[in-house]
Amino acid sequence: MLDCFLQLLKGLPLTLRLAACACLAGFALAWLLCAMRLSGKRWLDVPAWLLVEVFRGTPLLVQLFIIYYGFSQSAWLRASFAWPYLRDAYWCALLALTLNTAAYTSEILRGGVKAVAAGQQEAAAALALSRWQIWRHVIWPLAWRQMLPAYGNEVILMIKATSLASIVTLMEVTGIAARLVSQSYRPVEVFVCAGALYLLINFSITRVVMWLERRLHRDRVVSTHSH
Repeated sequence: MLDCFLQLLKGLPLTLRLAACACLAGFALAWLLCAMRLSGKRWLDVPAWLLVEVFRGTPLLVQLFIIYYGFSQSAWLRASFAWPYLRDAYWCALLALTLNTAAYTSEILRGGVKAVAAGQQEAAAALALSRWQIWRHVIWPLAWRQMLPAYGNEVILMIKATSLASIVTLMEVTGIAARLVSQSYRPVEVFVCAGALYLLINFSITRVVMWLERRLHRDRVVSTHSH
């Protein structure tokens, strides 16, 4: 099992790279979707709502299959600049993970922003703060405290979701585990090691999220005492 664990560690960089890139790109896209949902303009709200519902309402595996196998059926896509990337399993997996996490994260962001009381925003406006200053000093800090636990869960889900990349031939942790099972015929030992590795990663992430929560809570306590 020790040898198996060391073998699985070789897939860890790809697993972490997929998860990190998907979360970063997904977070940026989620802000755009959130802004569209909160714009109050139907021509922006409806497309964002539709995209969010599609990616939240369908399995990630189906989305991955459609991107990996379906895009190759489109002649115009094969002739486009994107084809050198989309014919590669890595970029297809990354795109699927990014769009999926963007849909969920946008709703986390929207919920956090809407949780900020209107009175606090009005008080900030009464102090002659600009819209950007209100977002930076009032809405964003308060919303982040609300959404941090939920977003931490989303990051953990993305770490686990990278295991689906093995379906499209990527040799991340689960892909290497499947290869080891085919070689050793010891599925229990191999997947126990794989599960332990995912557990270690996600345990580390939960510790970081808890540290951030304590830090934000401490800043709020300090701010309250200063007033």
